[in-house]
Amino acid sequence: MVDAAPPVWLVLPFCFLLFLIAAAPLAMPHFWEKYYAHTAMALGLGVAVYYFAVLGDAAPLVHSVQEYVSFLALVGSLYVVSGGILIRVKGEAKPWVNSLYLLIGALLANVLGTTGASMLLIRPWIRMNKYRVTGFHIVFFIFIVSNVGGALTPIGDPPLFLGFLKGVPFWWMMRHCWQAWLLTTGLLLGVFYILDHRNFLRAPEKVREEETRHEEWQVDGLVNVPLVAGLLCAVLLPVGWRELVMVLFAVASWYVTPRRVHEANDFDFAPVKEVAWLFSGIFLTMVPALQVLSANTDSLGLSSDLQFFWATGALSGVLDNAPTYLAFLAAAFGVAGLNLDTDMTKFLEAKTSTLMAVSLGAVFFGALTYLGNGPNLMVKKIAEQQKVHTPSFMAYVLRYAFPVLLPIFGLVGLLFFSRWRVL
Repeated sequence: MVDAAPPVWLVLPFCFLLFLIAAAPLAMPHFWEKYYAHTAMALGLGVAVYYFAVLGDAAPLVHSVQEYVSFLALVGSLYVVSGGILIRVKGEAKPWVNSLYLLIGALLANVLGTTGASMLLIRPWIRMNKYRVTGFHIVFFIFIVSNVGGALTPIGDPPLFLGFLKGVPFWWMMRHCWQAWLLTTGLLLGVFYILDHRNFLRAPEKVREEETRHEEWQVDGLVNVPLVAGLLCAVLLPVGWRELVMVLFAVASWYVTPRRVHEANDFDFAPVKEVAWLFSGIFLTMVPALQVLSANTDSLGLSSDLQFFWATGALSGVLDNAPTYLAFLAAAFGVAGLNLDTDMTKFLEAKTSTLMAVSLGAVFFGALTYLGNGPNLMVKKIAEQQKVHTPSFMAYVLRYAFPVLLPIFGLVGLLFFSRWRVL
């Protein structure tokens, strides 16, 4: 890190890239489809040049590039390996079946990680709802499986893994946050059930019977199951070895998976390609945004758990939630007069609810936009590959995230982090 934060105006490329990701697919779809990669890289390289030529400090960029390589290795390898597993279900995807599926996905997110669970379950999810799948099916999958579900273990989401590395016990989130997790997951499942029940009734019974008559339970590509387990174990390896092992598992999966499985999954690399290019720009342009945030946490006036919950969450919705988590965790330690690297035990004893606020803010609010967490955009791209109409960036935020998530998060904040807390 540089000693002083970069100028505030250097955050503009990041803001402009977010604006383009939200608006360009609607305002100028042909241009964006052809030049999104060029645009993302131009903005990212512009920031990089300023750091090299003006600030003379490449360390923050090198660190961000390392994080990007790790991110892409994880997302890409899980995409390839999970694409080699074919899961078919039998019968109708009734609302209670769909709700149970999402609940299982939320639980699996704590074992496989939100990325692993999302990549494994999104194709069966689309397939089991094939005759009536709509945008809200994809949105609630992102809400529950790709984000909120993974709040109970360090494996679940990258911010929690960083907390584990800093000294937070492995089962700490499970012991202290299960009530907030259960409330949030339950409310999301309740809203989903209502919407899905209405959607289910719109499909004529004759259509439902015709579409599901010939379906049978089927799991193919089981050779990839140990590779998924290997990828999860690889997360614990040192940097460098971790990424190499992940790539090797992905290559192995590509060669051992029967072609019929890839064809049945409509597998290709288009979703990974788009995510790779867009996030290359995001990881570079967000460097000054994160540095400005870190340099000004003291001036934000954060003093209560509720403020930490909303502040961490608001920025986790658009920034990488892992460094955002560390920035606000360091700020919380500073408010308590403690050191993040040496005083974790004291902090856990004195500030349990503050750590809950920062942790849940980072994980839950990752569902606020397609960019809030790594698997979000990947799920969207896979759905589009399967010919499912998904909401645009702004429709996702304004039609679903704000009206559904913000009231639920507001209730969580009131019950767990306000002066009127009851739990």
